[in-house]
Amino acid sequence: MSDNLQVFVGWDSREPIAFDVAEHSLLKHASIPVEVVPIKLQALVEQGLYTREVDPLASTEFTYSRFFTPYLAGYKGWALFCDCDFLFFGDAAELLTYRDPSKAVLCAQHDYQPKDAVKMDGKIQTAYPRKNWSSFMLFNCEHPSTQKLTPDVINRESGAYLHRMQWAADKEIGMLPIEWNWLEGWNEKPASGYPKAVHFTSGGPWFKDWQDVDYGDEWRKEADEVQPGWKAI
Repeated sequence: MSDNLQVFVGWDSREPIAFDVAEHSLLKHASIPVEVVPIKLQALVEQGLYTREVDPLASTEFTYSRFFTPYLAGYKGWALFCDCDFLFFGDAAELLTYRDPSKAVLCAQHDYQPKDAVKMDGKIQTAYPRKNWSSFMLFNCEHPSTQKLTPDVINRESGAYLHRMQWAADKEIGMLPIEWNWLEGWNEKPASGYPKAVHFTSGGPWFKDWQDVDYGDEWRKEADEVQPGWKAI
């Protein structure tokens, strides 16, 4: 298996600084070749690949387009998807040690019950089984179940089918350590050091109303490196 990694990151036109910080922090800590690819909804629409109707409950532009990751990777090798609201402290090389050919996808299997009804910039916080599993997915792009994720299926099937990973059998869904999708405001902080990847799932420091969050100072420092003079929205 190849010792490099393609990482597809959800991109949202309302919060480009979040993507920039996720990319910068991921590459900074990586000891292997990593290619970061933004998943831009408008580009998929213009290519005729994304044809879903607008979902009023979708909180980001990549709510559904994230499942294009195996397609965009050519259904070859392993590829990671993550939301843009991540700050990385871990080395992406570690993720390759969890590859298992018997699995279609691996993820941190949270039992997440959101505390608030609203998140980020006023978006509704919905609760459903396996919530946040799909926010950080290591895809085995050559697995038969993963290859079910064609553009036609992604455009046609329900959010439940996609996000609850009903396209794969339960035994085909592998587990990643929680520290690779550490939910700010939900998971307990480690006694020392940092999680591998902090997920600002309810909102991050790029929003004016989400400044007092764990690891907010670290995120702001990273943002200052990426875009000096950036302003919270």
